[in-house]
Formats: sequence, C-alpha cells, structure tokens
Amino acid sequence: MRALVISGGGSKGAFGGGVAQYLIDEMKYEYDLFVGTSTGSLLISHLALGKVDKLKKIYTHVNQRSIFNSCPFVIKHDKLGGTQIGINHFVVLKNLLKGKKTFGESLNLRKLIKKTLTQKEFEQLKASGKDVVVTVSNLSLNQVEYKSIRDFNYADYCDWIWMSSNFTPFMSLARKNGCEYADGGFGSMVPIEEAINRGATVVDVIVLKTEVTYYNSLPPKNVFALLTHIHSYMADRIEKQNIRIGKFVATNKETLLNFYYTPTVLTTNSLIFDKKKMTQWWNNGFEYAKTRATESQEVKIPHEG
Repeated sequence: MRALVISGGGSKGAFGGGVAQYLIDEMKYEYDLFVGTSTGSLLISHLALGKVDKLKKIYTHVNQRSIFNSCPFVIKHDKLGGTQIGINHFVVLKNLLKGKKTFGESLNLRKLIKKTLTQKEFEQLKASGKDVVVTVSNLSLNQVEYKSIRDFNYADYCDWIWMSSNFTPFMSLARKNGCEYADGGFGSMVPIEEAINRGATVVDVIVLKTEVTYYNSLPPKNVFALLTHIHSYMADRIEKQNIRIGKFVATNKETLLNFYYTPTVLTTNSLIFDKKKMTQWWNNGFEYAKTRATESQEVKIPHEG
C-alpha cells in the first residue's frame, strides 16, 4: 500500500501541492492512503480525487480574506518592494472585548472548504475506496485524533478539515462533540506513524520545512511576535519528533520512506497568503520533485549484463 503524507505549513502548502502534482501526474504514483495535517489536510481530498488542476487554482488564488473573517495581521509594503508584517491591534482588541478566545477568526476558511469540496465530490471520494485522513488536536482531552473520510458525513468531514487547519490563537478555536479542537500540528505535524499503522508499506512524505535550519530568529519586538516564535519553536520540535518516530516505526515494519523537504526557506510567517508567492511556490515544488526524480535515476547502479 502506498501512502502520501503532507505536513502542516500554512501557505507553504502551495509548495507541497507542486510536489504532489509531479508525483501523481508525472511519476504516475497511485495512492491508497492520504494523511494530512493542517494545510496538508486541505490538500489531500482533491489529490485523492485526482483534481490537481482544480487544487492548484484554489491554492494560487487565495488571500487573507479567503481565510480570515477577522484577520489579526496587517501587511505593509515598503518603497523597496519588501513587506512588513505586524499585528492588527484594532482587530485583536475588538475580539478580546467581545470575549473571543482567539486573536483572529477563520470562518471564511470553513466556507471556502465547503465551496471547493462539494457534496458530490465527497461522495465520489468516499466511494473510491481510498482512505483520506485528517489530523486534529483535541485540546479538551489533550490528544491527537485522526479522522477518516470513511467514518463521517459531508458536513462533519468538512468540519474536521477546517479544525485541522486552525492555527490558534491566531485562527478560530472550534468546538465539536463537547470538545475544543485546533490545528493538528500541535500534536502531529508529520503523521508518518499513522500512515504506517494504517498499513502503508511505501510512504512519500512532504515536509513543508527545510531539512536543516538555515536562519536564526530575530529577537521579538512585542508579545505577539514572541508568541509566534514560541509556536514556531514547538512546531519544529514536534516535527522532528514525528520524523524520528516515523523512521523508527518504518524500520521495524520494513516500510520505505521517501522524504521531500523544501530546499529553501519559503517564509517566516506561513499565515500570510500571497497569491503571487504561492503560485511561485507551487511551480518550485513541481520542479523540485522533478529534480529529485532525475537525481534518483542517475544514482541507480545498472545491472551487469
């Protein structure tokens, strides 16, 4: 059984989409199992349907309004063409005064999920026999949960995709079945182990981060920047732990793992959705996977005749 695992990474999911497009369209890999976290959860349903072109159009046309109905960030463009990202204090204060639990809200993302993944597509995917699994963090029970398309109806499954992608406290905190849920990356950023436990013997893993850290974080200027740095630090530790555990389980069960990391640092704030950059990242992901495939062919030792 071949599985595709895609990590969390916000807007960097565009790069992952490009990698997946090459693996599916050019390498002709057929996957029985798809497992995603956060932005990975947003990608996998359309990849399982084989609707890569539709997915690319979605990922290369989103912006802040597509995700947030209440965006806690403000983006400023300087004269040199650069961008500066800060906190929208007015939005944050308004949410706090309203008694909201988060600085921003991502209800528009929930609408986008339902708009782009139709009931008909859901039924088609469910009948295909493929297993599509999204990762969520149950904050009430302090545990990671994996939600398979096989176990839910359309409305519930859309909810789980949305919850898997809610990077609190900057995005919505959702409540379902008496529990509060948030981004799956808080517990499992790269769910390799889950794919293996579900029977995968070959796993292609798209990690939306460089394999080696290439930069040092600048000192935070305010409490919100500090909070972002803390989240980034925790995500990095969780990611590394997930990969170590995944490799250990794969060795014991003789599972083949193929890793696809981002070759360069794409962004230091993956909650900023820029159409131009995401289009470029998608194309970069496709070309990177193509290069990886070419290198793999070149290092193969020919059989002696």
